[in-house]
Amino acid sequence: MTQRCDVERALRASAPHALVDTLRAVLTRCYGALSVQLLLADYGATALTPFDALGTSGASIPVANSAEGRAFGSQEPRRQIQQGEVVEHHLPVSVRGERTGILTVRLPVERSVPHTVDELVHAADLLGHELLVAERDTDVYQRARRISRLTLAAEMQWQLLPARACSAAEYAIGAQLEPAYAIHGDNYDWASDAHELTLAVTDGMGTGVNASLLTHLAVNALRNARRAGIGLEDQAALADQALYAQYRGASYVSTLLLRFDLATGRVQAVDAGSPQLWRMRGKSVELIDLDPQMPLGMFEETHYVAKEFEVLPGDRLLIVSDGVYAAVSPEGEGYARRALARALHASTLLPAATVPRAVLRDLADYRDAESLDDSLVVCIDWFGKTGG
Repeated sequence: MTQRCDVERALRASAPHALVDTLRAVLTRCYGALSVQLLLADYGATALTPFDALGTSGASIPVANSAEGRAFGSQEPRRQIQQGEVVEHHLPVSVRGERTGILTVRLPVERSVPHTVDELVHAADLLGHELLVAERDTDVYQRARRISRLTLAAEMQWQLLPARACSAAEYAIGAQLEPAYAIHGDNYDWASDAHELTLAVTDGMGTGVNASLLTHLAVNALRNARRAGIGLEDQAALADQALYAQYRGASYVSTLLLRFDLATGRVQAVDAGSPQLWRMRGKSVELIDLDPQMPLGMFEETHYVAKEFEVLPGDRLLIVSDGVYAAVSPEGEGYARRALARALHASTLLPAATVPRAVLRDLADYRDAESLDDSLVVCIDWFGKTGG
């Protein structure tokens, strides 16, 4: 127990940019670690990049077909024997479902015992929480995650996003945007409390910085209304007014707003534009029929009405932007016609956090060409209340 406290105390006392160096010193002293390395997931979630506070990190490791990637994907510790006398442990670094990266610790084989591994898993968990706090004060971790330069619009969008995954007793969420380094108008947002989960998916018209600025106004208007504690319909109305006041209908935002009652599974939905909502229940995949209404900011003082439906434990919901469902194959067939259902069936055994990446990989193969449009996928696995 003392060693655990030493790790936590040391990380909390560390300078934000020096967390890995601090952890390396503690693990070397307490457990005889031969090396300690942090690998951070890049923005596309396709590579793990070695972190170095001085910015001299080595080559990225692919998430696919690597031991580190398998630990990242499964979120389970993995071990590799190196030269018979050294064991390499790959430990997931995550916070509330958000997958940050992998902590790789090399130990002498005689020190690689279950109790020590448990302590290392705990250290990786502590590191994940401290990284989340440290990113408020330093750019070193953001820089390390980039395998290429972000466009200005993409920089703005990634700073606006909450995370790429989130989990609670009642649900698990995963999300991904493509092209990760050049997105402009698509966005997602969520927030939960003891009683409800609110989720918004937005698609600002246009491209580049203009689309990003439009989406920033929309998302912050929705957050402002949500944090004022008002209902879903009024959240949409207030954001609509804010956008119309700024753009006078010349620019607008397609939005899907959802509010889940955590106790009952009842969902309120405001469908204000193009994002689509699909549900997989058992082996059945269907597009949920909502009441289409005007995008936010298109007209002055639009009145929005929420439609209700129910989710059951075991349901998987998939929200996709028009860059996904409207994509076409080389033969001209839309992705939503048959391929989307196939992709959902193929990813049945995957956790919500990795489903969006799998769907986007399938989409890339399906259209067999680069797309200029953003592609957004949000997956929600609904577990419901498990106790009284």
